[in-house]
Amino acid sequence: MAKHAGIMCTIMCQNYFIYFMVVLSASASELVFQESLSKIRTYSNASTQEEAVKGLIQRVIGDRASEFSIMVNPEIQREGADVFKIYKSENDSIVEIEGSSGVAAAWGFHHYLKYFCNCHISWDDNQLNLSSVLPPANIQKVAKDRFRYYQNVCTTSYSFVWWDWKQWERHIDWMALNGINLALAFNGQEAIWQRVYARLNMTTGEIDEHFTGPAFFAWGRMGNIRGWGGPLSVSWHDQSLALQKLILDRMRSLGIVPVLPAFAGHVPRAFKRLFPDTNLTLASKWNGFEDKYCCPYLLSPQEPLFKQIGSMFLEEMVSEFGTNHIYNCDTFNEMSPSSGDLDFLRSIGESIFQSLTQVDQDAVWMLQGWLFFNQISFWSKERAQALLTSVPKGKMLVLDLMSELQPQFERLDSYFGQPFIWCMLHNFGGTLGMHGTAKRVNENVFRDRSAPNSSMVGIGLTM
Repeated sequence: MAKHAGIMCTIMCQNYFIYFMVVLSASASELVFQESLSKIRTYSNASTQEEAVKGLIQRVIGDRASEFSIMVNPEIQREGADVFKIYKSENDSIVEIEGSSGVAAAWGFHHYLKYFCNCHISWDDNQLNLSSVLPPANIQKVAKDRFRYYQNVCTTSYSFVWWDWKQWERHIDWMALNGINLALAFNGQEAIWQRVYARLNMTTGEIDEHFTGPAFFAWGRMGNIRGWGGPLSVSWHDQSLALQKLILDRMRSLGIVPVLPAFAGHVPRAFKRLFPDTNLTLASKWNGFEDKYCCPYLLSPQEPLFKQIGSMFLEEMVSEFGTNHIYNCDTFNEMSPSSGDLDFLRSIGESIFQSLTQVDQDAVWMLQGWLFFNQISFWSKERAQALLTSVPKGKMLVLDLMSELQPQFERLDSYFGQPFIWCMLHNFGGTLGMHGTAKRVNENVFRDRSAPNSSMVGIGLTM
């Protein structure tokens, strides 16, 4: 543990999440984006969140949950940043926890267990040796950042793909206990796409040859491959939709904001039959996959069909699952665009954003910044600027995916003013291991947050 001017930074080696808290007001960069990012929040009322946190505590410590009192009070939030307060006197039997959100209250509960009761909660097992009389406490913590983000788009295939609700329930509890308030929720999207494709008169065979199998969803969704390990059954779609609804309901009840997927421009090969006069370009070959399994089409962003397909998908998605107004979309994951023309790159961003706002006027586009590192020879400063500034400032939230080793915000002028999240890409898929760049994480995150003209608004764990 290191202390810097009141800042507490604790690296949880086994849990792979980082607390960054400070009893100060939000940074200047946060104030710039208060309005544009204000829609990315929980819409569950305080009583719903309180009950969700009580249920979490019951799952963690059983009958001793009766020794904790939970209050969710959004009024104690500090300029968009979460706050929790913990109080227990020597003579009281009840630990009182007040949080600005359900996540903040759950975070406070975990803080009390860890730092006052010497307990430990991890992905795999817990040590919960509570004393017969719980210790006194009187503490308040204010989160340094608005957002504490979790996952990357590949986590589905790395770790989550075969999980049932029991595993998800425990993991969502872990997220809330560690203060995570922004996380991807990607289950069920193939079922939504199937509806869209059916509306466009694609045949069952054409749909089957496009969808990958579940273990390869991440790369199928990003246009790297198609058909590999497929097709998908009706029962798979049904259970994926049901599981997604359970996940979203629990996340939202705890105050965690789910990030839903959006249309990135990749379409099945069948689009050439359906729309023969449309400008379609084969995606670049990825990792040596033969033509049968690689290279779906990229629909030209200049085509009216681009916004039409994007809006159709998002309408179905929001109708099925609701929204918290933030959507992930990555068009060029480990693939170079067909053109480096600045107008072309700008038009892609504009078309993606317009497909979002046609359905949701409050939409914010979450973009993984991995492309700027992985194809660094292509993404010059000028090309990156064309894409990043194609949407209004504050309407794109960039994940600087590997800030501890390969930060891109430095060479890209803090993403030209777009807000970004400082992320640690720890282990590429839930792999246990006692390793990492602890010194850089401990020092650089504070430095980068307070850097001149920084647009950093959060921290994240991407894996």
